[in-house]
Amino acid sequence: MHKVLNNLNLLRTFNAAAHHASYSLAADQLCISQAAVSQQMRQLQSLLGQQLFTRKGKSMLLTQSGKVLFLATNNALSVLSESLYTLSKQPLAGPLTVSSTQAFSAIWLMPRLHLFSKLHPEITINIQSSTGFDDLITQHIDLAIRFGTNVRQKTPKEYECLHFGDGTVHPVCSASTLDGLKNKKCAEILGHPLIKIGSSSPYDWLEWAEHHGISEVSENTIYTSVSSTDMALTAILNSNSIALIVDYLCQNHIESGALGIALPLPHPNKVERYFVYDKRSPKHERILVFIEWVKSQIINEAGQ
Repeated sequence: MHKVLNNLNLLRTFNAAAHHASYSLAADQLCISQAAVSQQMRQLQSLLGQQLFTRKGKSMLLTQSGKVLFLATNNALSVLSESLYTLSKQPLAGPLTVSSTQAFSAIWLMPRLHLFSKLHPEITINIQSSTGFDDLITQHIDLAIRFGTNVRQKTPKEYECLHFGDGTVHPVCSASTLDGLKNKKCAEILGHPLIKIGSSSPYDWLEWAEHHGISEVSENTIYTSVSSTDMALTAILNSNSIALIVDYLCQNHIESGALGIALPLPHPNKVERYFVYDKRSPKHERILVFIEWVKSQIINEAGQ
């Protein structure tokens, strides 16, 4: 290896001086003094045993040896610059597998995902739907978006469990059903078919009724059971039934006038939202970009 390569800064300074044909302009670019540039060029020429510049007026012109070295340094610095740029982008570009519930994926995430793709076309999002607490590593999941009151307890300690707000659950029905409920008593309202989501949901009708002192709902109440919120939404949009649904999953329907809140009595349990991921993941930077985007979407929509 040539001894000049022990001081690559000399070659960088030479490239700047050759590019500008001026020691003073090179000094401005490198944020050093003109005297420092001059000293470095003397040192470089001494190490090479070659004259690299000749002065002509205020310009520093390259000799034949200088032209050869300028071509070489230009090529080398271009390759280095391109490689460093690629390395800086590498953690961000690539695929990201995101897991969440069927309802959140279908109702909230998928309709907005094109907005993320416009901002970050270099990141490819793969969506997986799951109702359980799948292990991230064995299922090859980079980020899980989970909901409930026991997410922290069910998340292994080696994973990051980041809370990002709560949702409120209300009894929701179609706009046509809501029109027919005006001026009706609670017993008449709750006489409509009730939709039950899941077999062990913390947002059930019994706890809601007990919290608000409502006797019209009891263990003997007959429900239509569905496995997910998207199925419940389909049911209430097309029938006179009522379901307990979290706000951010029915917000668009309420704003459009398709749905309404049957009773302004929220469920006592909030829907806690969490991001779960492995902080040791090589996709960590990519994960954080997606997390910030989801949070910004929810905050912006809540403020509208």
